[in-house]
Amino acid sequence: METVSEKRCFEGTQGVYRHASRATGTEMTFGLYLPPGPGPHPVLWFLAGLTCTHENAMVKAAAQLHAAEAGLALVFPDTSPRGEGVADDEAFDMGQGAGFYVDATEEPWAPHFKMWSYIADELPELLSAEFPLEMGRQGITGHSMGGHGALTLGMGLKGRFASLSAFAPICQPTQSDWGRKQFTGYLGADESKWLAHDATHLMETEGFEGEVLVDTGAADEWGEGLLRSSALGGAMAKRGQPGAFRMQAGYDHSYFFVQSFIGEHIAFHAEHLW
Repeated sequence: METVSEKRCFEGTQGVYRHASRATGTEMTFGLYLPPGPGPHPVLWFLAGLTCTHENAMVKAAAQLHAAEAGLALVFPDTSPRGEGVADDEAFDMGQGAGFYVDATEEPWAPHFKMWSYIADELPELLSAEFPLEMGRQGITGHSMGGHGALTLGMGLKGRFASLSAFAPICQPTQSDWGRKQFTGYLGADESKWLAHDATHLMETEGFEGEVLVDTGAADEWGEGLLRSSALGGAMAKRGQPGAFRMQAGYDHSYFFVQSFIGEHIAFHAEHLW
């Protein structure tokens, strides 16, 4: 593992690291914020959205101060494999920067696009071996495509996460243009194989064993047609899922929206991780 940079930040350390990934067959880069103190620290994952690298949320979410005060480590993974020989697409919502947190089974994506395995298995193993983290206390959150990933990993990996939240997630990708195209490309035409990566379906059939916090801007420019927020909100209400689904008046899809509520989300995770 290569240390790209380490910077002092609110008495902790914001690091960026690079390593060779067996899951993706490429080099992968991630950010890790370690709060003050020797640890081991509980871990909060932040999964980013379409077009993002590890850097977007690390720089724009304004999460480090809240994490330092709460004593939580923050993990900022990349959103896809990258590099020469890695498949890509001209559209911003497919290919590099748009891994959708699935393991692709179809060509040309299958050789490298294994983001579920990378987030679920490989990166946790690396973090546990290299840093003072308490991997028995993990929470997960994310924004947009990353909110989709947080919800599906949170509900799909039973017992892994003690807390789960999301900002403006893609809630029902099997019924959205942010999902149907990507799942067809990555997973094939058999729609039954898509359901394990649909947060609304998972909420209807599995739920989450703890509380769930979801915030979406009521003025989100991507709107109901792509995010399908009402589908997840309805599934949470029908199931009686503990937690809250909130539509925040006046807020859009940007990181200004994320900044506005990141403190509440980190406090929510800290309550369940300590």
